[in-house]
Amino acid sequence: MTTQLDVRRAGQRFHTRAGWLDSHHCFSFSHHYDPKNTHFGLLLVSNDDVVAPGTGFDTHPHRDMEIVTWVLDGGLVHQDSEGHNGVIYPGLAQRMSAGTGILHSEKNDSWKITGGAEHKDPVHFVQMWVFPDEQGIKPGYEQLDINDELARGGWVTVASGMDRDRDQRAISIAQKHAALRASRMTADQTLALPTAPFVHVYVAKGEVALEGAGLLSKGDAVRVTGSEGQRLTAGAEGAEVLVWEMDGAVTFG
Repeated sequence: MTTQLDVRRAGQRFHTRAGWLDSHHCFSFSHHYDPKNTHFGLLLVSNDDVVAPGTGFDTHPHRDMEIVTWVLDGGLVHQDSEGHNGVIYPGLAQRMSAGTGILHSEKNDSWKITGGAEHKDPVHFVQMWVFPDEQGIKPGYEQLDINDELARGGWVTVASGMDRDRDQRAISIAQKHAALRASRMTADQTLALPTAPFVHVYVAKGEVALEGAGLLSKGDAVRVTGSEGQRLTAGAEGAEVLVWEMDGAVTFG
């Protein structure tokens, strides 16, 4: 398969702006719909959200989806109908399996959980949805702090359902053909992309140069079909990059 690199610039993303929410969508989401931009591989949603303090997403339902949330700055309070609650912060790998159905809320009001002083800081996070292997599984939740692993450099497997990641992943997902890798790249560091049929690269912070695609800035993404391990090099200020490696794709019919 010939490698194809489809660069999507930050400014090309769908944009939802409310009084409390500033959200950019890599794919069709909510009232934004483009039949030619519904997903890539197994990745259905990749939303870059900034939520004002004291606000957030009220309780709402999900079903049959693996939802991974990655916080970049601030703290996001998660509460769901299965009894899970807590604050998601930078470096905490977190996954919610919606399965047969789950209700949850996501708020920027961490002081209500921690008992600390009320703050005025927004929370910035990326939320990603992948299709599960099968529908109707039991709803679930998993989280793990991986800041130490991220500090060592290189790729860290945040979430995976792949058999080969069984002993090195932070958390599991119910999708055996997908894995999320993350790196807090230091200045001028070079890493190779996974070799896979589908690879989605998202620049969460900083700048990088991707072999065959050129310079990528914060909010830019690249959809790589037939990845052959192209080199990714961080800029002078470093970068934080999220990469989905996928051995399969969903088809709508």
